[in-house]
Amino acid sequence: MIWQEIETLPRAGLESIQLRRLQGLVYRMYDRVLPYRRKMDEAGVEPGDIQSLADLRKLPFTTKDDLRDNYPFGLFATPMDDVIRVHASSGTTGKSTVVGYTQVDIELWASVMARCLTMAGVTKGDMVHNAYGYGLFTGGLGAHYGIEALGATVIPVSGGNSKRQVTIMRDFGSTVLLSTPSYALNLADAMVDAGISPDDLKLRVGIHGAEPWSRNMREEVERKLGIKALDIYGLSEIIGPGVSMECLHSEHGMHILEDNFLPEVIDPDTLEPLPYGETGELVFTTLTKEAFPLIRYRTKDISRLFLEPCACGDRKSTRLNSSHTDIS
Repeated sequence: MIWQEIETLPRAGLESIQLRRLQGLVYRMYDRVLPYRRKMDEAGVEPGDIQSLADLRKLPFTTKDDLRDNYPFGLFATPMDDVIRVHASSGTTGKSTVVGYTQVDIELWASVMARCLTMAGVTKGDMVHNAYGYGLFTGGLGAHYGIEALGATVIPVSGGNSKRQVTIMRDFGSTVLLSTPSYALNLADAMVDAGISPDDLKLRVGIHGAEPWSRNMREEVERKLGIKALDIYGLSEIIGPGVSMECLHSEHGMHILEDNFLPEVIDPDTLEPLPYGETGELVFTTLTKEAFPLIRYRTKDISRLFLEPCACGDRKSTRLNSSHTDIS
């Protein structure tokens, strides 16, 4: 259930790492990202003012409007010569939001996804059916690299052609399904049409994200596919899939990989940080990304954070309980 030893650090050790990484990030953003430097100057804050994690609240927020106002590459913190990949949103509500990755970012992405897969009990011997979309959408490729980093076998089927997919799951012996929850139900319907039952498959666990889903929908996925269904959370702006993940022992939310992604919950009206357990808007700061780091990015998701030991061995992490409700 544990991919890296950092997942078992005591809370004090984790916070020491977070602070060091936050301080380095702020200096780098101030030096290299002119629009964010202007925001800091307007807020009257300098990089040297960040002396504790509590000082995070001094820093200005980043919003989706900032990404669109600086479209396409105006918020990148590395030269384009160092960017080896770009992804982008569909742009259905305005300009696309564009994100970039250096080689180090791609390796980071693979690592955090491998950690998430490990929380679901995925191991080197698994056959992973990856039905997330490939292309400008971050889901498919992010998951793909995590599967390979873990050493499991990836079946890169992407979405669509559900009849063929259920045949592949049966014939290839797929043990893990990665898809949106709604597409998992599409696959269940295709199984019925093809006369394939859950007993004909080797599936044992599904990792489902990229859209909101209810408890009833989770139970329906589990019943129709005969699997344990787990939630995964991510945003393209933060890295893609791999920001937080339920483990097999989770009952009250997802583990945030917060040595890489520093979370806050704020009151969306006053913009003041809220304590653990209170519901508000989820905000993330990326601590380890190179090409496209973000400070205090407002996700618009309504969530709550809490600390709780977990039987999986993760002793320190903040847990995320999110309704994935957009307040925009």
